Amino acid sequence: MNSIKTCIFIIIIFFSVGCKEDKYEAIEKNLTIFIVNDQHGQIDNFSKVKHIIDIEKQQGDVFVACGGDIFSGNPVVDNYPEKGYPMIEIMNKIGFDISVIGNHEFDYGLNILSDRIQQASFNWVCANVDMESTGIPQPFEYKTLSVGDLNITVLGLIETNGKPNAVIPSTHPLKVQGITFERPENVVSQFSGIKEQENSDLYIALTHLGHNGYNGILGDYQLAQQFPYFDLIIGAHSSYLIDTIVNNIPIFQAGSYLEYMGKIELTVKNKKVESFNYELINLNTYTGYDAEIQADIDQFNNDMAEVLNEVIGYSQINHERFQIGCFYTDALREKLEVDVTFQNYGGIRSGLDDGDITVREIYEIDPFNNGTVVFNMTVSEIKSFLMGTQSWFCFSGIQIEQIDNNIQIYDLNGNIIPDNSVLSVGINDYIPAVYDSYFPATGNIQAFTTADAIISYLKTINNEVNYPDCNRYFRYQ
Repeated sequence: MNSIKTCIFIIIIFFSVGCKEDKYEAIEKNLTIFIVNDQHGQIDNFSKVKHIIDIEKQQGDVFVACGGDIFSGNPVVDNYPEKGYPMIEIMNKIGFDISVIGNHEFDYGLNILSDRIQQASFNWVCANVDMESTGIPQPFEYKTLSVGDLNITVLGLIETNGKPNAVIPSTHPLKVQGITFERPENVVSQFSGIKEQENSDLYIALTHLGHNGYNGILGDYQLAQQFPYFDLIIGAHSSYLIDTIVNNIPIFQAGSYLEYMGKIELTVKNKKVESFNYELINLNTYTGYDAEIQADIDQFNNDMAEVLNEVIGYSQINHERFQIGCFYTDALREKLEVDVTFQNYGGIRSGLDDGDITVREIYEIDPFNNGTVVFNMTVSEIKSFLMGTQSWFCFSGIQIEQIDNNIQIYDLNGNIIPDNSVLSVGINDYIPAVYDSYFPATGNIQAFTTADAIISYLKTINNEVNYPDCNRYFRYQ
C-alpha cells in the first residue's frame, strides 16, 4: 500500500512540474531591440540614441546591437590622436550589447583595430574571420546573452567581396594581411543547431553582408532563403532602410551615418517570435538628448576643431560627388607631377559646399588614409586595367573613349596616344592592391596619403575649386 501511495505521489509531482514548465514556456516575453549600422564615424546623434534607449529601459528589457562599419567617414573620429577612440568610448557609455565586425573596421590597420576591440566593453561577433597571429582579439563566432528572462544568441557574418579571386572584405588588402576570411555562405550551415544547443529564445543573424546579394554573393535576402535558421536578421553594409520579411524571417537595416535608429519590439513565446513591430526613428528630427553623452561629443569635436577647421581653399560652387572626381584627380595629378591619375569613384565619399574649404571637408571626401604610388605603364597596360576591372574610375590627364569592344586613349589635345607609349600614372595604393594583376610589381611609393596630397595642392598650388561641368568618368562595358 505504501509503495502504491508513493507511486501516485511521484506521478502527481511529475505532472504538476510538467504543467508548471509548460506554463512557464507559454509565458509571453517582451523585448525591445535597438539597431544602428554603418555609422561611419558619425557621433553627433549618439546623445539622442542614449536618451531614447534610457527611456525604453524604464519600461522593459532592451538589447542594443550594431551592424558594423563604425569607422571611416568622420574626421573627428578618423583623425583623433587615438584613431576611432571617440566612437568606442561613446558606444560603451550608451550600453551597446554587441556588434558585428564590418569591412571598414580594418581601415585603420591591425594595431589600431586591436586597440579598439580591447577598448570596447561590448561583444564582437564574426563567424567567418580568423585573426590568426595578428594580435587582434578573436571575435566570438556567436554569443549568447541574457536579457531579462530571454536568452539571445547572435551569429556574426561579414562580406568577403573586396578583391577578385580573393576572400577578403571590402577594405584595403594590405590592411588585412595575416587574417583569414571564409565565404559566409560556406560557414553558416555549421551553426544551424546553435539555438537548440544554447537553449535560446531568439537566434539572430547580425550581418555585414548587404541586404541583397548578386551573382552568387550572399546577402541578407539569400541568407533567409538558403539558411532559414534565424528568428530575425539585422543587416548592414548596403546602408539601406530595410523592413521586410523573406522566407518568414524579418529583416531590418537602419540606413547609415547615424541618421536613423531602428526599434524592434518583439513578443516571444515558446522560443518563437509571436509578433513584432518595427519603428524607424529619425535621429535628425528627434529633440531629446542625454546631457552627459552630449558633453562627451562636444569635447571630442572641440579637441579636433583647430586642426579640422583650418581654411585652405575656396569652392566657387556647390560640388556634387561626381564633380569632385574632376577636382580630386586634377589635384592628385599636379601634386604627384604625373601624366595620368585615376580614382575609384567609391572612394569619393562626399561633395563640397560652396565657400571656404576646410581640412575637415577634404577628410570627409577622402577618409580612408590611402597612400599614393606612381607607376610607369604603357597605354596598352592602362587599357587592360580599364577593360579587366570594369569599374568606375574618374581620371585626369587623358581622354578615354570606348569604341565597340575596344578603348581609345587620347591626349588632352585629342591626339591618339599609341599603345606602346609609356605614361606615369599616379594613383592611390588601394587600387593596385585590389587589382594587382594589372600593375607593375613595383611602383614609386610616395610619403603622403591622397588626402594629404589634396590638402597640399590647395595650400601650395591652387586654392580655388570650380568644376561646374565634369564628365571625366569611365567604365568599360
